[in-house]
Amino acid sequence: MKKNLGARPYIFPQPVLIIATYDENGKANAMNAAWGGIVGMNEVIVDLGSHKTTDNLKIKKAFTIGIADVEHTVACDYVGIASGRKVADKMEKAGFTTVKSEFVDAPVINELPLALECELVEVLDGGKYLGKIVNVSADESILGEDGDVSLDKFFPIIFDTAHSGYYRLGEKVGQAFSDGKKLM
Repeated sequence: MKKNLGARPYIFPQPVLIIATYDENGKANAMNAAWGGIVGMNEVIVDLGSHKTTDNLKIKKAFTIGIADVEHTVACDYVGIASGRKVADKMEKAGFTTVKSEFVDAPVINELPLALECELVEVLDGGKYLGKIVNVSADESILGEDGDVSLDKFFPIIFDTAHSGYYRLGEKVGQAFSDGKKLM
């Protein structure tokens, strides 16, 4: 028997996204955003509310999404709880360094091995930001033999909305667009 839990944001796994922007002076800032994801082949949406990062995003019309990983869990959580409006050296305290994206006017966090580089398409009601992915940059250390991201080498974390925990992804259990053919 199933129990009704009410209307809750229970999509699992929920990625941990680190949104990075530049301010009007070119200073990098980042925040942790658990509410976001892919909405098309080259589009993302993130629900950010109002933060220093969103102030910057409206000015620069660009952002990057670093995918939080196991190695940087503490730093990724820190940029979500420390306000860029109150902590001037937030990126330094997190241990994050950046390089300017070649494709958009936003910083790529060097320590996070995977980044989506995005142009702002539209700000929707309620603080939701729609972005167009114009490039994905990945450290070679997380690429497999086929030249693409390998989850045998890259260890992103996910957010447990029910208990506010971070978890590492598990093992591969099937092959998409193939396993279901057994029932055809």
